[in-house]
Amino acid sequence: MVMTTAMNSIQHALAYVHRHVIAADNPVPVVPIFLNTYFPPNQPRPKRCHQFGKAVRQAAEGFPGDARVGVLASGGLSHFLVDEDFDRAILKAIADKDAGFLQNLPRNKLNAGSSEILNWVALAGAAEHLELDWFEYVPGYRTPAGTGTGLSFAALA
Repeated sequence: MVMTTAMNSIQHALAYVHRHVIAADNPVPVVPIFLNTYFPPNQPRPKRCHQFGKAVRQAAEGFPGDARVGVLASGGLSHFLVDEDFDRAILKAIADKDAGFLQNLPRNKLNAGSSEILNWVALAGAAEHLELDWFEYVPGYRTPAGTGTGLSFAALA
């Protein structure tokens, strides 16, 4: 993948990482991984995303030396029509390390922007050995009809 220094050439999910990690005065090595959660016909299933996250963790644990490795995932939860119950169930499953729930999310709830939930599933696989230290959930409603995005920020320790 080629990354340029022009901020408008980098997707919004990586802008912060680019500015504060890659282009910082003391840059940190980064290996960007992109999941095709959005475009058919080859979106991965939730189980595959969770397994992929576990493989990322295994690879990171195999690095020589005592390097610290961070994993960042970006993506919203429910999109267009906010589904607070579903969003909260995903966050609870991450906190409870409920791989079965995450691996079996219904595909009909993972369409369009809501497919970004698969990034959370992959991260849960990569970090299932860590405790969910903090999270905040905000249902971002745009209209009285319930349109918007489920927003969450989480930290694992």
